[in-house]
Formats: sequence, structure tokens, C-alpha cells
Amino acid sequence: MTTAAAVADQGDEDPMDTIPSQPAVDQARLEAFAGKAMQDLAGACTALLVYMGDQTGVFRALREVGPAAPEALAARAGVDARYLTEWLCALAAGGYVEYDPATGAFSLSPEQAVVLAEEGHPACVQGYAQIAVAQVATYELAIETFRTGAGRAWDAHDRNCFCGVDRFFRPGYMANLLDAWLPALDGVTERLEAGGKVADVGCGHGAATLLLASAFPRATVHGYDIHGPSIEAARRHAAADGAGNVRFETAAAKELPNEAFDLVCLFDALHDMGDPVGAARRIRECLAPDGVLMLVEPLAGDRIEDNLHLIGQLFYAGSTLICTPASRSQEVGLALGAQAGEARLRSVLLEAGFGRVRRVAETMTNMVLEARP
Repeated sequence: MTTAAAVADQGDEDPMDTIPSQPAVDQARLEAFAGKAMQDLAGACTALLVYMGDQTGVFRALREVGPAAPEALAARAGVDARYLTEWLCALAAGGYVEYDPATGAFSLSPEQAVVLAEEGHPACVQGYAQIAVAQVATYELAIETFRTGAGRAWDAHDRNCFCGVDRFFRPGYMANLLDAWLPALDGVTERLEAGGKVADVGCGHGAATLLLASAFPRATVHGYDIHGPSIEAARRHAAADGAGNVRFETAAAKELPNEAFDLVCLFDALHDMGDPVGAARRIRECLAPDGVLMLVEPLAGDRIEDNLHLIGQLFYAGSTLICTPASRSQEVGLALGAQAGEARLRSVLLEAGFGRVRRVAETMTNMVLEARP
């Protein structure tokens, strides 16, 4: 390494003189990008405000009462009126609520109400807002992980991360799993209607697991996850639903029992695993002779330039903070990332011994691959 003293010994030349000259700044482009950066930073603050409105019930109250002055809305939601006024003004400035200067009332448009207050709708953003807040809550650990290259286990995140991930992905599963994804798998729906065994690997809080159990009462559905608190939450949800054909266990993919599953599902989980090839290999070993792996992963192109858009930005951000560090915290630590792309995912499955892999469905945010031995 060249030290400052060594540089000084080389003569009177200022080391700063060796820095390449920078190209001239285009003022219009500078102002445009600065504006974008300020908008994104305002959005970062707004994410917390959005989450505050979710957790305090303000959005639901505003949706119920319609246009309201801050004092009336504060009384309805049970929050402080003065703080609420500032909160409403911030959201009105960002286009998240409507303001009528003639009456001094704030309101939600029908579209804003769906995005901010309709739990379970695919357009509702509260799950991702909760994920974002969770990352800020543990920012010091995020910085240290980024600096050192160390892994960060799933359970090293704020609890809001687990709930947020469940809320973020659940609506997509509810909207697509039974009506689009399963029918795209040859013969699988018919087999599950008659019975059979299903495994949901990396099940989290069990949203998709319980959906499968409810839709196919003759089938036996197993949910597996390495995160004990998530399994406990899934068991509570199962008890509340009265689901008798579902079982949740704490286990990694490579620890699956020899159950001869007719269907194994991986919902947005393979890229988080340290050894996705080993996990897929174990899944193949646990399939019935004509069993199927349904792999659901974030929708991504195979080239970086294919993913440089809003959805790609969201998934790359989540991958930087959550997915890639989770993989590195486990054995092998392959670090696929949340935007691995179909070609990379296909190569993992083929290396694991699957013989046939095809894309059978996709949404705005996910792709669905069918893999058979």
C-alpha cells in the first residue's frame, strides 16, 4: 500500500493532481437527478408515516368517516390531533391523501384507500412499508453486514420484517395460487383433490400453506421453515382457522423427511437459502415418482439491464438487505439474490438432478417454474 509519506518522498507533486478531471456537469440533468433523489428520500420518510397510519388505524378511520378535519379524525382514531395535522399535511404533500382547502378536510380517494387501507389487496403497500421500517430499525447491523461481507441470519432482523414479508407476499398467493399457478401444473390439482401430500418449504407464517390445506381437505399439507417464531405464528394461524390437515415443523429444506410428496412448493424462498442446489436435491429425493416441485421466485430477467425498473429496484433493495445476507449466513452461502433470473434458477434445478424445468406462469412480481425429476 502506498502511504502518504511514500507519496511525499516522490517529490513535490501534489497527489491530488493525479485525480482524473471530472466531466462538466449538465445543470439541467443535475437538477433533475437532485429532484429525484429528494423525492426518494421524502418517500423513505413517508414509508414510516405510512406504517404509523397503518398501526394506529388512522387510514382505516379516514376511509370509514370520509372527508374529515384533523380534530375529528384524531378523536375517531385515538391519536394526538396536533401530530395528526402535521402527518396529514406531509401525506397530502406527497399525494397519499387528498386535501380540500375550502373545508380544511382530508380524505382518501378510492384508489388511495385500496393501496393504504385494504388489507389483502394485491395493491396494498403496507407489507413493504413494514419491511422498510424493519430495515431502518436495525440499520447499524445492516451497515456492518454490508461493510464486512458477513452473513445475516433471518432471525437477526426486526420482528416487523417477518410480519411485513408475510403481508407483502400473501395477497399474491391468495390471488394466484389456486386459480392460476396450480392449474398450470399438469395433473397436480386433480391429485390433490383426491388426497396426496404437500410440502411448503420456507413457509414463513403459513399463508400459502393454509390456503392449500383449505382448498384440498383430503390432502395432508406440511409447512417447514428454519425460523422457529414463524412456525409458532403459523401454528397459531392454523389453530384459528381450524385446519386439521396441516402440520408445521421447524426444519431446513435439506432436512425434509422421506414422505414421498406429490407437490413441494418453494414460495420466494430458494434464493434465501445458503445451498439452493443441495436444498433442491433433497426436495427431488423426497418427491413421489411423479411428484412436482413448484418454484415461485421474484420475476427477473437474466441480465442486470433487464431489471433496472421499479420492481427490480424494490427486489434488489430487499436482496441487499435481507436475501443475500441470509444466504451467506448459511453453509455454502451461494447468494443467488432475489433477482437471480430464470436461467440461473434453471441451472440450480438441473444441477440438483431435475430433468424437466419449464416456466408455467408469471405475474408482475413473480415467476412460477415447474420442475420434475
